[in-house]
This record gives sequence, structure tokens and C-alpha cells, in this order.
Amino acid sequence: MKLHELRPPRGARRNRKRVGRGTASGHGKTAGRGTKGQNSRSGGGVRPYFEGGQLPLVRRLPQKRGFTNIFRVQYSVVNVERLSEFRKGSKVSPTRLAKAGIIKSPQARVKILGRGEVSRPLTVSAHRFSASARRKIEAVGGAVVELE
Repeated sequence: MKLHELRPPRGARRNRKRVGRGTASGHGKTAGRGTKGQNSRSGGGVRPYFEGGQLPLVRRLPQKRGFTNIFRVQYSVVNVERLSEFRKGSKVSPTRLAKAGIIKSPQARVKILGRGEVSRPLTVSAHRFSASARRKIEAVGGAVVELE
């Protein structure tokens, strides 16, 4: 079998309907579009969500549509249990967290949360700290530095 011999199976492909080719074809004159009206015109028809002037469903249900808060500040979240990867007394910053593969980008804003335990004193620099994380870091003799 050669490439030029490939054919779809019989009946798999239909011939296209050729409309507007004379009355004898059965699809002449109005070409199957009926008479007059928006859908009979070239370029006619309505947008998918148009409901004939009735308030569309997408506008009637604002709670389903939602919105994007343009002032949202995104934080990379790190739990204190992940800080045990660093040596005793070391300084932990967003740059060090990114190098360790804990967060993706060193430019990301970082928030430290309190899940887990921290066993060694560290100086942790981040943009935000939860109250429990701050308590746990300071309880083992570490320091908390809040960045701008």
C-alpha cells in the first residue's frame, strides 16, 4: 500500500451540500435558509449567549461569573517544617528558599506559616509571618525579619 492509495472507508465522507444552485437542485432560491429574518442574511445570526434581548443567563448570575481582583497580592507559602533543611544559625531569605527549591522565584513574596516544628535557631527573612510561625521560630532562639 502506498500513500496515494489511502482512501477513507466507503460512506465515511459525505459530499458537501451545494446550496443556491437553481430551483431544480431542491436547495435553490433561499438556499435552505427560509425567507427573511436575521438568520437568512449573509453574516446573520446571533452571538452564542444572546437570548433575544432577554437578560442573558451569564448576566443574571453574577455569583457564577466572578471577577479578578487587580490589587491581589500573591504569596509563596512556606511552612516552618520546611525550614529544618537549613543549618543551625543560618539566615533564611527568599533567595535562599528559591535556591533550595522550596519556592519557585527569588522575587516572589513569601509568607511563613506555622505547620510543623522548627528545631534549630534560624534568622528568617520573609514578607509575612503567621502568629504561630513567629512564635515557633522565636521559641527555639531564632529571629524573625519582616521584609518590605
